[in-house]
Amino acid sequence: MSIRLTSSAPSPSLPSRRELQEVPHPSLSFFPSRGSFMRCQAKKKDNTSFTDRILDYIEGGPKLRRWYGAPDLLPKDGSGKEVQEDDSSDGEEIRDAVLVTDGESEMGQMVILLLIVKRTRIKALVKDKRAALDAFGTYVEPVARDANEKSFLKKALKGVNSIVCTEHDGFLSKVKDLRGVEHIVMLSQLAVYRGSTGLQAMINGSLKKVAERDEEFVISSGIPYTIIRTGSLQSTPGGQQGFSFKEGVAEKGRISKEDAARICVEALGTVPRKGLIVEVANGEEQVPDWIAWFEEQLKIAGQQQ
Repeated sequence: MSIRLTSSAPSPSLPSRRELQEVPHPSLSFFPSRGSFMRCQAKKKDNTSFTDRILDYIEGGPKLRRWYGAPDLLPKDGSGKEVQEDDSSDGEEIRDAVLVTDGESEMGQMVILLLIVKRTRIKALVKDKRAALDAFGTYVEPVARDANEKSFLKKALKGVNSIVCTEHDGFLSKVKDLRGVEHIVMLSQLAVYRGSTGLQAMINGSLKKVAERDEEFVISSGIPYTIIRTGSLQSTPGGQQGFSFKEGVAEKGRISKEDAARICVEALGTVPRKGLIVEVANGEEQVPDWIAWFEEQLKIAGQQQ
């Protein structure tokens, strides 16, 4: 069964929190829909979608579903009052938001869903603010992207503590002032592009240059960073395999997109003193505690917190 993340009315059947805890987590398949945000497909056959179960678990059901399917949150003409930013300069600015720079991409939306589950304040760069609110409700503060407008950059970074980039879209290299940002997490396909040969190397040539530029900017920004160099991204269910972090594994390895998105979100929990670059693909190693794992990598890199 598949559901589309829009403002359509939710299922009338509300599973209890206990029922949710007792049901094994089905795998999710994410894929972009035409002209809209992604869809989530729950592989487990049940009358209630996995996304609904997540929402029920967070707030016990009806309270959170009220925004999830309520059209009155949006103006009828799709303009004007989607999200009200507090432009007041009085007092110290609270920076507790995570900015997802590619909120309309498949990977960006996976990250957003995982951040919602963690009850994180989320801002996302999008082209269509109405569609973003239809998809994610008030848990996401959408910002219509236009890197050439100073007001856009100021609004996008207002209240932002961390940034997650899952696409090599060049956004960060266009931003000259990242004051207040304390952590950048970047999902990078640079190792895959560098490992390409023959015709594929020619196809990936321009992508490699963009990826190199993005990584160089992040490394030289002076902001603590975590670069996750993954193997080739696959549209396969996450949580089915372990991981491999061996040197060079990203060049030829593969990894589920869902697993890659989860690693990006988990990386937010550990801020390096300077920076950390890790390689990852699906493999045999299990990671029961990502915070402990990232802290161990910092120790290995000589950057103990």
